[in-house]
Amino acid sequence: MINMKKVLIADDHAIFREGLKLVIAKTVDMEVTDEATNGLEALRKVQENDYDLVILDISMPGRNGLEVLADIKRAKPKLPVLIMSMHPEEQFALRAFKAGASGYLTKGGPSQELIEALQRISLGKRYVSTALAEVLADGLGSDSDRPLHDELSIREYQVMCMIANGIKPHQIADKLGMGVKTVGTYRTRVFKKMHMKSNVELTRYVLENGLS
Repeated sequence: MINMKKVLIADDHAIFREGLKLVIAKTVDMEVTDEATNGLEALRKVQENDYDLVILDISMPGRNGLEVLADIKRAKPKLPVLIMSMHPEEQFALRAFKAGASGYLTKGGPSQELIEALQRISLGKRYVSTALAEVLADGLGSDSDRPLHDELSIREYQVMCMIANGIKPHQIADKLGMGVKTVGTYRTRVFKKMHMKSNVELTRYVLENGLS
């Protein structure tokens, strides 16, 4: 009898979760045994139950996926976590691996890549795509070669991109589940770390570096 690996999917979009379940159902040794719609629920379930794998969305209401990932790794250090994101590798992959991820996939990838990633990390290994390998190699360069935005936290990075896309502070607050004053605090931190003084300057940087 095959020992089925238990998978937890944490994503706030029901349709996407259903799609993942259909893909995973095609494997012979994995099954989705639980779901979570936000980071706090995912963390609670990890603390209360035993899973063999976790698929974690990087952008969910409230706390973002990388913050939740760090908490999950503190609670269950050996639990493999696959980060899935709408964002390309160059934006969040390096941060994800530093936070303890076993793999990083963009949501637009083929289903076979998902299965391959899950099978690899279930063996205690890391899954690194060809595109991601290039990103990680670039991230190993000297500090002087690293772009300014690499100094930003995940939340600061999100706020920066939203500002550059013309999203108003109260809208940012709603999307990220925080107060408007907190958004202002993050904006100040971004300006300080990026050595910038205006939204226009920030927007130009984001566009020139293909971050939006």
